Amino acid sequence: MDQDNTNQQGGQGQGQSQPITPTPPTPPTGMPPTGMPPTPPPEDTTPANFQLGQLFTDGIKLKLPAHPDTTFDDDQFLTLLAASISLSKAEKKRIIDAIPKLKQWQIDELINIFTEEKQKFAQLSKKHVPQLEKLAKQHYEEWRDLEVAEEQQGKAEEDQAKAEEIRKNLGL
Repeated sequence: MDQDNTNQQGGQGQGQSQPITPTPPTPPTGMPPTGMPPTPPPEDTTPANFQLGQLFTDGIKLKLPAHPDTTFDDDQFLTLLAASISLSKAEKKRIIDAIPKLKQWQIDELINIFTEEKQKFAQLSKKHVPQLEKLAKQHYEEWRDLEVAEEQQGKAEEDQAKAEEIRKNLGL
């Protein structure tokens, strides 16, 4: 009777047993199953300590407009601003132009944001370094373009002032 119950439980109900399909042997522990690609090693997440602004070894040539209502280190601010890779050249120019109108807390907040950006990018792993280098180079070149444009504008204003002075001296 036990054999009949077993056959009936197997779903055949006619006294025949089902064929047993063999299961493939399992690989030893730690090995991937047969036919599966090996598991890649875990990603190295060691911070690369990439430093934004490292291309500005020859310093920043651009000068900030006068800002009598605020006190901060102009060189540090400009280095952080120039090195930022989250702002476009136009946005950096707007910040420079706005400096005389900004309040102290706004300047302090900008410095905090730029410092935090620098720290966050330094924490990225080594796999991000090629992309960071590319972005840093692009922003370095854009900043140098901005400096050249500011220098040309300064010379044009100086030439205009000289021409005005000559006209005044000539009585024109």
